[in-house]
Amino acid sequence: MKVLMISDVYFPRVNGVSTSIRTFAQSLRALGHDVHLVAPDYAHQSALSKDDEPWITRIAARKIVFDPEDYLMKWSALMAYVDNLQPGEYDVVHIHTPFIAHYAGVRIAKKLQVPVIETYHTFFEDYMHHYLPWVPRSIAVHIARLVSKKQCQQVDTVVSPSAQMRDVLQQYGVTTPVSVIPTGLDASRFVPGDGAAFRQKYAIPSQRPLLLYVGRVAYEKNIQFLLEMLHLVIQDHPEVLLVITGEGPAEAMLKKMSKEKRLQQHVMFLGYLDREIGLNAAYQAADIFVFASKSETQGLVLLEAMAQSTPVVAIAELGTASILVQEKGALIAKDEEVHFAEQVQTLLIDHKFRQRVGEQGRVYVEQTWASDVQAQKLLACYQRLFAEHQQLLATAIS
Repeated sequence: MKVLMISDVYFPRVNGVSTSIRTFAQSLRALGHDVHLVAPDYAHQSALSKDDEPWITRIAARKIVFDPEDYLMKWSALMAYVDNLQPGEYDVVHIHTPFIAHYAGVRIAKKLQVPVIETYHTFFEDYMHHYLPWVPRSIAVHIARLVSKKQCQQVDTVVSPSAQMRDVLQQYGVTTPVSVIPTGLDASRFVPGDGAAFRQKYAIPSQRPLLLYVGRVAYEKNIQFLLEMLHLVIQDHPEVLLVITGEGPAEAMLKKMSKEKRLQQHVMFLGYLDREIGLNAAYQAADIFVFASKSETQGLVLLEAMAQSTPVVAIAELGTASILVQEKGALIAKDEEVHFAEQVQTLLIDHKFRQRVGEQGRVYVEQTWASDVQAQKLLACYQRLFAEHQQLLATAIS
C-alpha cells in the first residue's frame, strides 16, 4: 500500500508520537509497503538528520510561544505541498496529531479521494490545563473533549493505543469506529545496553541503588510524585539515586522542588539520551524503572524498560493499565506515595525477586508487544478502509 502519514511532531523532537510513527513506518516498509511522512522542519535540525530519512518531507515551521520544544508547520508552505499531490499517489492518509496536521490531513484525503485514519496519541484532557494555566481547568477539559470528539468524527477510523483510551473517546460521544492498535517495540529495544558504562560515564557507583525515569519532563507526567516518593525511600535507603532523562517545561519546577526537599544529592537530570545506545544503557544500569504518569495513552517507556529486563514500578491508569501485569516485569502501585515507595523498597531489598520480575518482563514483552505484530494489525485496518472506500466510490459512480 501507499501510505501518507502526517504529524505536527517527529524526530529530532523526542516523544512517544515520534517513536510510534518511526516504529510503524519501519515495520510497514519492511513488509514492502510505501510509507511517506510529512512533518515540521526544525530550525536546529542538522542537515545530516534531514538526509538520513528520504521518505520524510519537511515543511517550513515556526516556534510555538508557549511550548518552545515544538514547531508548528506553516499553513501556506503545507498547502503548497498539498497542491502538488495528485490522485493515485496514496491509498490512505494517516494523521498522528490534532493540530495543523489534522486539518491538512483531512483536506489531503478529500483531494485524493482516499480514506483518512487518525491515531489518538495524547490524552489532551489531562494535558491542556498545564499549558493554558490562565484557563480554568474545568473549561480546558471541556474544550479538550469537544475538540477531540469533533476531530474524531471527521475521519473514517480512529486508532487508539489502548482499550482504556478507546473507552474514554466513546464516553466523549465519538461514534467513529475505533481500532485498538498499540505501538510495538522494534528489535533494537531488546539489544542489551551497557549499564556498567552508563554508570561509569555519569560517575554512579556500581552498587548505588538506581531508579530511572525516561520521558518528557512535563507536568502531566507526574514526576513531582516521584520526588515525594523518593523522599520516603531515602529514609531506609539513604544512597538511592533517581535519574531523570528527557527535557520539558517542568524541569525548572522539579529542580526547585528537589532543592527545597534537599534531594539534590539523590536526583540527577540528564536531558535527552540517544535512543539507539544511550537509552538501552540507562535501562540496563537502573535497578528499577519508576513511572507515575496517569495520562498515558499507552506508555512505551514501560515496555522499553521491560525489554531490558529492568523491573517497573508504576501506577496502572489509562494506557499503562493495558500494559502492566503484576510481577510480569512490574509491580503495580496505588496512586499513593507511601504505597509506591513500598513497592520500590520491596524490589530494592530482595535482589532475587527483582531479577525474577525483570526476566519475566522481558519474556512478556517479546511475546506480546513485538512491532511486526502491531504493524500487521495497522496494515489490516488500512486495507479494510481502502476496500470499503473503493466500494463506496464505485457505488457513487454507478
